Amino acid sequence: MHWIDWLIVIVPLVAVTWVALRAHKYVKGVADFLTAGRVAGRYVLCVSGGEAAYGLISLVAVYESYYASGFAYGFWGSVSAPIFIVLGLTGFCVYRFRETRAMTVGQFLEIRYSRSFRVFAGVLQSISGIINYALFPAVGARFLVYFCGLPIHVDIFGWYFPTFGLLMALNLSLAVLVATKGGQITIMVTNCVQGLLSYPVYVIIVGYVLWHFSWFRDMAPALLDRDPGKSLINPFDISGLRDFNLFYVLVGILGGIVNRLGWSGNQGYSVSARNAHEQKMAGVLGSWRGGFESMMYLLLAVVAMAYLNSDKFQDGEKGAVAARLELAIKAVNDVAAAPELAPVRQEVVNYLNSGTVTPELQGMLDKTAALKAKEEADRDRLRYTATDSAPEEVAATTDAEARQLAREARMQVARDAIQSVDPSAAQTFNTIFGQMRVPMALRYILPMGITGLFLAILIFHMVSVDMSYLLSWGSILVQDIVLPLRKTPFTPEQQLRLLRYIIAAIAVFAFFFSYFFGQVDYVLMFFAITGAIWLGGSGPCITGGLYWKRGTTAGAWAALVSGSSIAVAGILLQKYWVGGIYPWLYTNGWVDTVAVWLQTASSPFEPLVTWRMSSEKFPINSQEVYAIGMIVSLGLYIVISLATSGGGRAFNMDRMLHRGIYQREEDRRAAAQQPAEKRWTAQWLMTQLIGIDHQYTRTDRWLAWSVFIYSFGWGFVVCFLGVITWNFIDPWSNADWSYWFYFNNFLLAGAIGVISTVWFSIGGYIDLKRLFIDLDAKQTNVLDDGRVIGHVSADDVALVERVEHGGAATTPPKGDTPPKEGPPPA
Repeated sequence: MHWIDWLIVIVPLVAVTWVALRAHKYVKGVADFLTAGRVAGRYVLCVSGGEAAYGLISLVAVYESYYASGFAYGFWGSVSAPIFIVLGLTGFCVYRFRETRAMTVGQFLEIRYSRSFRVFAGVLQSISGIINYALFPAVGARFLVYFCGLPIHVDIFGWYFPTFGLLMALNLSLAVLVATKGGQITIMVTNCVQGLLSYPVYVIIVGYVLWHFSWFRDMAPALLDRDPGKSLINPFDISGLRDFNLFYVLVGILGGIVNRLGWSGNQGYSVSARNAHEQKMAGVLGSWRGGFESMMYLLLAVVAMAYLNSDKFQDGEKGAVAARLELAIKAVNDVAAAPELAPVRQEVVNYLNSGTVTPELQGMLDKTAALKAKEEADRDRLRYTATDSAPEEVAATTDAEARQLAREARMQVARDAIQSVDPSAAQTFNTIFGQMRVPMALRYILPMGITGLFLAILIFHMVSVDMSYLLSWGSILVQDIVLPLRKTPFTPEQQLRLLRYIIAAIAVFAFFFSYFFGQVDYVLMFFAITGAIWLGGSGPCITGGLYWKRGTTAGAWAALVSGSSIAVAGILLQKYWVGGIYPWLYTNGWVDTVAVWLQTASSPFEPLVTWRMSSEKFPINSQEVYAIGMIVSLGLYIVISLATSGGGRAFNMDRMLHRGIYQREEDRRAAAQQPAEKRWTAQWLMTQLIGIDHQYTRTDRWLAWSVFIYSFGWGFVVCFLGVITWNFIDPWSNADWSYWFYFNNFLLAGAIGVISTVWFSIGGYIDLKRLFIDLDAKQTNVLDDGRVIGHVSADDVALVERVEHGGAATTPPKGDTPPKEGPPPA
């Protein structure tokens, strides 16, 4: 990279850090540190939350899935548009959770269920979240190493250090500094400023790419060069996709409903709004916020894929052949750095540079080929056994497949050679090569200046997510495990000090986990399986707890334990399949039996779900494990809750949500100022459907209707139902789909991006200024620290005493508990 690119990166990074460190003076108590004082406005929440939600690892994950399966499978996700439009506009889960005034999901779970359940959930959530997050630093740092053209190892006074390890240390140090200084206040301010600085950068990068690359000459031809059943842009031609297919989309829809508030990686943004209405409106604004950001990432993915797969970009010093060669050599040096792998590393690097296969290298390839031949023979035999018919003929390699295989032939040789010595290292090589294809291509594509701008955005996203996740998981450890078990309350100083120590400790763990863990699955699949430890069973507990007064603690225990158990089993099977489980099955003669069972179990769901025995990978992917856990836990929550609720008294939802007689004084005053509504009219019913109530101003109503009309009218009715109907009557060709893809994702999205860039830049600046004013004027309540007394938050005890017993609060209320609930199952 040129020094100008580094200067473009350093200047805004220093400016943003300075702003963040200045904001820490507004931290006066625990609530300020964890919730930014609950005074944030919708634009600050929307802009900063968007930055925190889209990390560098998310970009790697999306690019990895795009390269593997293209963009067509996402079309079918539009089937859920009406559901998610209504959920978003009504503030499903988000609104009610903010009404509870809980700082963490665990605090809500103690209010709704029990203290022991809060602690157990906190332990489970911490394990799931911290392991899920612990991969972030490695993937992000590797992206920077490959994109910036940095060496794999650095010599410091005769000691060799992996460059990605040094970058991880620098990034995590910066994230810990900002997060521990002011918690959610400094994080939210930092992310908001980063977002405002990024908006014009998105416009510049999009403009450059569209100016220098033609959709019709450069991009579309490369996307259309695919085999039947594996189209990148035609959603009616994706039957041959495996990991990212229609099933992946359907599971995502189910998870988006059940686990609407399940994931807590950015939980600070769910509790920071000045009220529940502002929290909901921040979500509504999110429908328009993406603009050029989403368009830029999609456009760069398309250009990178065209560059790597089009014949016109293969040759030359900046051609795709050179990019692939550099990528393969870097990946080999990356995964085969151990001394015992030195011989294979040297052989492979020499081969990549010269194309010559030495006798030693040929011996390695023969060993791997023999293993693959044995596995293929077993697969053919098992197919015959399972179906009781002749084996299916394997289709001949198509022209598109042949070209793809030829372009990456050397990579395959490198992988096979490494597999002969260390199968796990070969898997990691394959994973890193797949993840770093697009970053390496972008390094060759983008010129000086544009490279620096894009790198600045990448570092912004990397630091943003690290800060938010460190605070989230650190707060869960302290608030939901330590705090409920402590007999005497913390002082605010003690609690803040412990929070800072835990945040730093999580960063240290993430560093060592990322340093030593060898990833073998897609990033999105890793997210699914590690997230499923918590998400597999938490969704019914949270959503049911917010909306179903008959949901019981016993039902919550059953859901959480079953979902997490299935997820942990999936993790163990994936991790030890290649090195231990499959060899054990093979040695004991159980491969045939398990293979038949897998094929029989998946046959009713084929081709969406296809389970086939393999020695290289566990047959059930992470998304499928997640789906199994989610369905089992949901069923158990309903059944066990119905069985244990009996005829007892239902849970007091009004008290938990601060409604009715439990409404707080500031909310009561705000409600009294709102005009009365005429109920049960056609207009009232329609507005209720999209979440409009008495709290909506005229601007809020215009915003809600614009989201509904665009998302439902255009996004669902026209772009989904209309396109499907047209294709059933007169199917589009692949070329037709390329025209549609270009119009919908670039032309229309660009027009919206122009408006949203100006809109959110102005709104974000005004809201950020108001945030500082409100923080300065805010009064601190030392009781607002996350403790729960008798199913009531500590800072609400006085209110509940006054409402339920009259007069001043003297003793903590006993509270209502769900009936007939004993201890958790053993």
